[in-house]
Amino acid sequence: MAHFTKPAAGSWTENWPELGTEPVDYTDSTDPAFYEDERNAVFKRTWLYVGRVERVAKPGKYFTREIKVADTSLIIVKGNDGEIRAFHNVCRHRGNKLVWDDFPAEETAGTCRQFTCKYHAWRYSLEGDLTFVQQEGEFFDLDKNQYGLKSVRCEVWEGFIFVNLDPDAVSLEEYLGDYGRNLAGYPFHEMTEVYSYKAEVGSNWKLFIDAFAEFYHAPVLHQKQAVKDEADKLIGYGFEALHYDLQSPHSMISSWGGMAPPKDPSIVKPIERALRSGLFGPWDRPDIEGLEELPPGINPAKAKPWGVDEYEIFPNFSLLFWAPGWYLTYQYWPIGVDRHIFEANLYFVPPKNARERLAQELAAVTFKEYALQDANTLEATQTMIGQGHVTDFPLNDQEILLRHLHKVSKDYVKEYRDARAAR
Repeated sequence: MAHFTKPAAGSWTENWPELGTEPVDYTDSTDPAFYEDERNAVFKRTWLYVGRVERVAKPGKYFTREIKVADTSLIIVKGNDGEIRAFHNVCRHRGNKLVWDDFPAEETAGTCRQFTCKYHAWRYSLEGDLTFVQQEGEFFDLDKNQYGLKSVRCEVWEGFIFVNLDPDAVSLEEYLGDYGRNLAGYPFHEMTEVYSYKAEVGSNWKLFIDAFAEFYHAPVLHQKQAVKDEADKLIGYGFEALHYDLQSPHSMISSWGGMAPPKDPSIVKPIERALRSGLFGPWDRPDIEGLEELPPGINPAKAKPWGVDEYEIFPNFSLLFWAPGWYLTYQYWPIGVDRHIFEANLYFVPPKNARERLAQELAAVTFKEYALQDANTLEATQTMIGQGHVTDFPLNDQEILLRHLHKVSKDYVKEYRDARAAR
C-alpha cells in the first residue's frame, strides 16, 4: 500500500496525476445509455458483496439476493459439505423462480434440506444438483446431471461473501489486492450484533458514494448535530481528513474523530454522556482479541487523532472501521440511472447488559440521522444535473475519491464499448 504525505504546498491529488485536476463531467450519472453499458461493464464483471457468513452459519441456511442491475436473483446457501455457494434463482424446468415466499420480487432467507420448485416440484440439493423430477418418465431422455442449478462464482474474504457473474474474472483475492491483505485479521467474526437500514434513494448510485467519500461537507451539512460551540469551530476551521489512498479500482480515506470518550464531555449532548455513545459508536471499547493491535490497513498513516477509515471497494461496497471498536458497511444497488437501493449495516460486539445495548441503539439512531442528512441532498443534485444545463463540476483536493470513482467507472465503460466496437 502506498503511503503519501501531503506537502505543505502540495496536494493529495497530485500523487495520482492520471486523475487530473480539471472539472469532472457528471453525465455518467444522468445518461441512460451510459447506465446501460455500466450495468454490463461493471456490475456483471466485478466482485459484488452480498452478505456475511453469519447468515449461512449452518448447512441448509440460505438467503436470496435480488440484483436488478445485473439482471439476476441469486440463492446463497451453505451446503452439507460446509461450502458456501451461489446459484441463479431459477428452476431448470420452466424458468420459475425457485426460492421465494409470498412476493416473488422480495428477498427471503431460511433453512431447508433441499430446494423445491413451487410450480412442478422439481427438487435440488443444497449443492445445486437436480435430485427429483415429478413424473420423470414423461420426459424424453432426461439426464438429471445436466440440469442442476446454474452456479455463480462465489468466494469469501474475512467472512464477507462475494459473487461475480463473469466466469473469467480474476480471483477475489487478486481483485481486493493489498487492501484485502492489509485488512485481514480484523475481528469481524466477533461483531455479530447488527442494526440494518434500507431505503430507495432518488439518485444515481455514485452520487451517494460521493456524499460519504469526503468530509468537506461535514461542518456545513451536519452542524446542527453538534453543540453550538463545536459547530461554530468546525465552520471556522473547516475539515480535512488525515490520509487518502488509491489502489485502483478501490480507494480509501482515513479521518480523525471517533475518539472515545471525548476529552471534554461538555461538547456532546446529555444523552450521549448518559449512555456513553453517539455517532462514533459506544465509547467503551469491547474487550475482545484483535483490537489491541489492528491490521496494517487500519489507520495507515498511524495518526494519533485517528477515528475512522472508509474503504471503497469498487463498485458499490463501503467498509468503515471506527476507532471505538465496531464497523459499518454501506451498499448502493442501482435500479435505474437515477435511482438506487441504499443498504447500511452496523456491526457491534453483542452487548452484555442493558446499558451496552442502549449505547449501541443510540449509535444506530444517531447514524441514521446523519445518513438522512446526507441522503437529503441527493435528489436535489440528481434533479439539477439531470437537466444538463451544467455538466462539469470542479472538485477540490479532499474530493479525490470522487474524482477517482467517476474515472474508474468511465474507464470500465470505455473498455467495454471499445471491445464491443471491435467485434
